[in-house]
Amino acid sequence: MAIALILLQPTSAWADVNPTELAKAVQAIEQLDMLRSGLASTLEGQTEVPTKETMKEVCRPVGMKAMELSKENGWQVKQIATKYRNPAHSPDTPHSRMALAQFEQQPELMGFWEKATIDDQVGNRYYRRINVEASCLACHGQQNRRPQFVKDGYPQDLAYDFNVGDLRGMYAVFIPEVQQSIQSAISP
Repeated sequence: MAIALILLQPTSAWADVNPTELAKAVQAIEQLDMLRSGLASTLEGQTEVPTKETMKEVCRPVGMKAMELSKENGWQVKQIATKYRNPAHSPDTPHSRMALAQFEQQPELMGFWEKATIDDQVGNRYYRRINVEASCLACHGQQNRRPQFVKDGYPQDLAYDFNVGDLRGMYAVFIPEVQQSIQSAISP
């Protein structure tokens, strides 16, 4: 699979970016997505209706890994979607809304970087698409076929009526410039 990456606002400000740190973020997110896809694939062929325990085994580890990546690297790693189940996954900036729109308009686009400011902190943000796989439809398919634990636990749920290949959302990794400067100082 080819991965299309683009840089928005390719100005001289990119000269301060540590390419090693950016590559590390891309690699970490690719591994996170492989974890998501691998765990979701365990649902394929199952005839049992997913339960809250299923979510703890399939979805929760991805969120936990994202938090671990944030803590270990000084990044901010999030999953963001316009059709979210958890309100914490709603778009957090106007730029994240534009990134989702860009992924929606360009299905072949897998990820891109842009300069960003979050909480008054300047840095770079990597966006990477998440596509719906067949196994995702067990919980994210037709609205009336969602498992009962989803209906009960997420009364404001928007994450349904997807089809295979649809844009489910994206990962967003914010790397503050302070973090990039520190990494540049310790890297050979």
